[in-house]
Amino acid sequence: MSEITLTDANFKIEVLDSEMAVLADFWAPWCGPCQMVGPIVAAIAKEYEGKIKVGKLNVDENPVTASEYGIMSIPTIKIFKRGKIVEEMVGVQPAIAITQKIDKVLAE
Repeated sequence: MSEITLTDANFKIEVLDSEMAVLADFWAPWCGPCQMVGPIVAAIAKEYEGKIKVGKLNVDENPVTASEYGIMSIPTIKIFKRGKIVEEMVGVQPAIAITQKIDKVLAE
């Protein structure tokens, strides 16, 4: 399973109402650091398939959700569990830093 596309319209259903933990990558196509994180997020989506849902939200196309979550810098990754933010990272992160946070959330 690859990443799902998150939007203002589906964010509640796909993230907040999800039974599974969700990693949400807030990004934009013009953002160089976002392009660096993109392949890492894609690899995590495959590695953690069935364990965590992975989605990407384009902040330019979905300003309502980006504003609701106070996204000021991108890339921003937020991990949600039962509709609540349990982890967040801003800026380029190495894969190991992201997977450690995912593993912590899944262990809880």
